[in-house]
Amino acid sequence: MKVDVLVIGGGSAGLAAAVTAARTGARTLLVERNGLLGGMGTAALVHTFCGLYLLDGDRAEIANPGISSEIAERMERATGLGPVKMGRVWVLPQHPVEFASLSDRLIREAGVDLLFHSELVSLEPGWRAEVVCRGARRVIEADSVIDASGDAVGAEFLMGAAEPTEAVRLQRPAYVCGVQGVSGELNSLELSGRIVEGMRAGALTKAALGMHFRASGRAGEIFGTLDLSGEEQGAYDPTDPACLSAIEVAGREVASQVVAYLRDHQRGWGGAYIAHWPIRAGVRESRRWRGRATLTGEEVLAGATHEDDVAWATWPLELRETNRGPKLRYLKDARAAGIPAGALQADGFERLFVAGRCLSCDHEAQASIRVMGTCFATGEAAGRMAVEGVPGGS
Repeated sequence: MKVDVLVIGGGSAGLAAAVTAARTGARTLLVERNGLLGGMGTAALVHTFCGLYLLDGDRAEIANPGISSEIAERMERATGLGPVKMGRVWVLPQHPVEFASLSDRLIREAGVDLLFHSELVSLEPGWRAEVVCRGARRVIEADSVIDASGDAVGAEFLMGAAEPTEAVRLQRPAYVCGVQGVSGELNSLELSGRIVEGMRAGALTKAALGMHFRASGRAGEIFGTLDLSGEEQGAYDPTDPACLSAIEVAGREVASQVVAYLRDHQRGWGGAYIAHWPIRAGVRESRRWRGRATLTGEEVLAGATHEDDVAWATWPLELRETNRGPKLRYLKDARAAGIPAGALQADGFERLFVAGRCLSCDHEAQASIRVMGTCFATGEAAGRMAVEGVPGGS
């Protein structure tokens, strides 16, 4: 199979990259390991778009007009919900079901070729890729490649291209589930207190302290989010299948225990039940590409700009190096920070681009750029860069 642009990964960044490239007229193939697009926003049930808007301000202002604006507008129409200010940041509530459908429509309208249930198993300069689906292999030749896999999977096939972070500093994973059958007003502070009571009484494990709840915007439905240590199997390694397996099992076990406890001890929870498990736990950080430029946390905090900026980062450094909640560091004077084109270009390889949480940056900068709103923007930028010189592109 021969294409102009091959996009690996159909999360927020891959979706934006594939749609952008295809809209120029380039034949674009998107390869996704799951059976739906949206990544963290669908498979992991992360239910807010963060990083879409500038900091502070009396109204929500899109930081990266373009496909980010388009997706935000479509989501607002689908859910009937607008931006919400939480402290100093604006976020857009989103529903994973609507995001999956919205993504399908974007791909179809743009004319993107799509391979679901497929994983990259080899990548050679040239570009020649091999993907596998249930044991069946398919060879793809492409003029340009965009790795939006989140885990920099392409870098594993190109020696020395990945930039890992030591396990002890990796952002901890999240586990989100859908809960129904709750009546009355959702009081987050009261629920947290009830979970603490359950832990002190020996009915809940210490891991339950990392769980909190938020209304979904749909009648009778809420989302429960559990921050895990990632160390259920030993040292945290989000690319190790044993570690990932332990995280999935622990997430379901702890969430089930919490909901069962609240059903017996919290007013309005007598009919509560878990209605929706995620396809996978939410991994926040793993590998990153080594690019022609590397964005640093200091640059993000200072609101630095570069001559070749292609997107803006506006989300604070949201450090989650433990499962005890985030440590937020805000950008100076609420300025946006520039993301240079060099951070989206793999070092030493022509026509290989990266987008999303695995672009070239340090650990601290990744804590800002990994959110979905910024991933839309870097995906769009990578899609544009990939079609330069491609027949039918601009």
